Amino acid sequence: MGKHKGRAWHSRLLAAALGVTALAAATSVWTAQADTTGGRPAVSVASPDERDRPVDKVAVDIAHASDRGARGVNITIDDGPDPVWTPQVLRLLKDEGVKATFCMVGTQARAYPDLVKQVVADGHRLCNHTVSHDTAMDTKPEAYQSQQILDAERMITKASGGVRSQYYRAPGGAFTPYSRQLAASHGMRPLGWNVDTKDFEHPGADTMVATVKREVSNGPTVLFHDAGGERSQTLAALREVLPWLKEQGYSFGYPVR
Repeated sequence: MGKHKGRAWHSRLLAAALGVTALAAATSVWTAQADTTGGRPAVSVASPDERDRPVDKVAVDIAHASDRGARGVNITIDDGPDPVWTPQVLRLLKDEGVKATFCMVGTQARAYPDLVKQVVADGHRLCNHTVSHDTAMDTKPEAYQSQQILDAERMITKASGGVRSQYYRAPGGAFTPYSRQLAASHGMRPLGWNVDTKDFEHPGADTMVATVKREVSNGPTVLFHDAGGERSQTLAALREVLPWLKEQGYSFGYPVR
């Protein structure tokens, strides 16, 4: 998602996140959180099973390529899950036989775990998009970056029923060397994009489709959103662009890891 996106969505997410997470110490794994049952702070620590679970080795550089090669396309869906729009996106992807990568915000995943599980059940991949979608993360201390990434990973993994994110996408592309290294050390390949449909600006489905047709030759990873606002234009664009990509000989894959 571009940094120029309106601030209202980020403000709501940040407010929600601050209600349950505090700034992490630089060496901590998880942050202190509010106990929803007793109102007292409680420290959430990864269980021994979680700590011992093997982590895939992935590169620290930002991925753009597709695992389907030169004619592969990666459809990526950001900011959800959302109870209105994510189910519609999932139905459309299923109808078209397309797999995608869903970059989820931690607070959204925690709020709608059934949707996270449905994304996984449909064969799509998960991507960590931080706790609160702070597009200024690259200006914040490393402890804050750690909290945003690791708390979101815990939220998404719990919501999914134990399935981990395979990628990390910094909000607005606000990567730092530290955040890329941290994500990679937890098995999440930093993930960029090549084609920004700018659907969060509501430019119209025709404009979004034209953007994909014009820019997909520059790289395979296409950015859409299933939350953060009204997404009927996104759905309309996907209905047109997915069949067009097939007609052009593209196949749908996942970002390289």
